[in-house]
Amino acid sequence: MTPVRSGVLVVAKAAGMTSFDVVALARKRLGVRRVGHGGTLDPDAVGVLPILIGEATKLMPYLVDWDKEYVVTVRLGVRTDTQDLGGRVLAASPVPPFSHDQIVRATRAFVGRIRQVPPMYSALHHGGRRLYELAREGVEVPREPREVIVHSIDVEEASLPTVTLRIVCGKGTYVRALAADIGETLGCGAAVERLERSRVGPFGLDGALATRELASAPADTVWARVLPAEAALAGWPVVRLDGRAASAFLHGQSVDADRPALGKPLVAVHAAAGGFLGIGEVIDDRVKPARIFHADHSGSRVLPA
Repeated sequence: MTPVRSGVLVVAKAAGMTSFDVVALARKRLGVRRVGHGGTLDPDAVGVLPILIGEATKLMPYLVDWDKEYVVTVRLGVRTDTQDLGGRVLAASPVPPFSHDQIVRATRAFVGRIRQVPPMYSALHHGGRRLYELAREGVEVPREPREVIVHSIDVEEASLPTVTLRIVCGKGTYVRALAADIGETLGCGAAVERLERSRVGPFGLDGALATRELASAPADTVWARVLPAEAALAGWPVVRLDGRAASAFLHGQSVDADRPALGKPLVAVHAAAGGFLGIGEVIDDRVKPARIFHADHSGSRVLPA
């Protein structure tokens, strides 16, 4: 039997690599053409970068919807064009002797649903070009504020002029912009000194494969670290289908749903005998295929070792 070559590889990205660099490395090391990632990290940022392999790339829209957690070191008293210390310094200001409580109060305005202006140094498109490409040419264009969700900001350490924050936020949040905005609230400006993504949804740094290991370990060793594709849907309600219903689902037909899964718009669909079939959309008391997964129909969830 041909081994199932799909799933999720949780990588701990090193500084100096783009997210695409990691994807290209995984593609080369594993010999798989279809590889993607679950949320861009800045080149200078480190931390969790989920890599989706093979059929698991179909789960990308759902993986990027997960909340993310960051640990960020912020340098107060400096403003840069990139909102981190790698950029050109625009202004420097003295840092008042803020107390821990004063910094906590400054962060509170940025918790909840907030509107955020995307930075020029971002991968958003404008007129067919990335904003960061325009920014490197000294061009700045208007950007519309976007609504994002920030679940929490904890001030872990305040050793002025640096502050360490732990931020949990929803998709589309620019942590560099958030840090710069907090600096403006404090009146002295701020830029990111170090940025680490410690979690993407269910995936944390514990057990993540370092990029140096990805570059050097044998392919079989890397494959042994690949999680089943459905790991990207941890905590989702599950519908299990018997043989006839599973076959109908795989042929694009709606099937009866298990009652416990009703009330949720999307569910993970499995065969009763084992094996991940895809994502279903619950409509009334039936499940309609939203994404069909073709890599695991035998019921085997064993990845190459």
